[in-house]
Amino acid sequence: MSQKNLSKWLKGIIAGMAVCGAIIYLYLIPVWGRDLVEANPEFSNCYIPWLAVLLISAIPCYWGLYFGWKIAAEIGKDNSFSRENASYLKNISMLAALDSVYFFGANLVLMLLGMNHPGIFLLSLFVVFAGIAVTVVAAALSHLVKKAADMKEENELTI
Repeated sequence: MSQKNLSKWLKGIIAGMAVCGAIIYLYLIPVWGRDLVEANPEFSNCYIPWLAVLLISAIPCYWGLYFGWKIAAEIGKDNSFSRENASYLKNISMLAALDSVYFFGANLVLMLLGMNHPGIFLLSLFVVFAGIAVTVVAAALSHLVKKAADMKEENELTI
């Protein structure tokens, strides 16, 4: 598979992820939340805070997709192992960590305010764990890409 072809596939996947995320965040979550409130009116005070928490958590996700798009563009230019890509991966790692900490903290605050069920809090720990896994993988890839970029620069200087 050529670099340009790989880049197109990656961009297609990133665009698909953005569309799926928009459907989930802008349609499914509000509809499911309204259905839950209609079925259980005692949760009506929790709808807006939870909706805000979830929509805010989408911001780092989409910012990470932006950096992923930039990485795909660099791959298309046959510049896979570059300091720019290492930096983009580091940014993705930081965004995933920030989102995980935010989501955990928001869940904890909502639980202390009585707007969260302990079972939901425990289930949300799986989401936090997934975010931490993305953090670690992106950080490791950033480190490896930076090392490969350093070796590439050394080889370019060798006669």
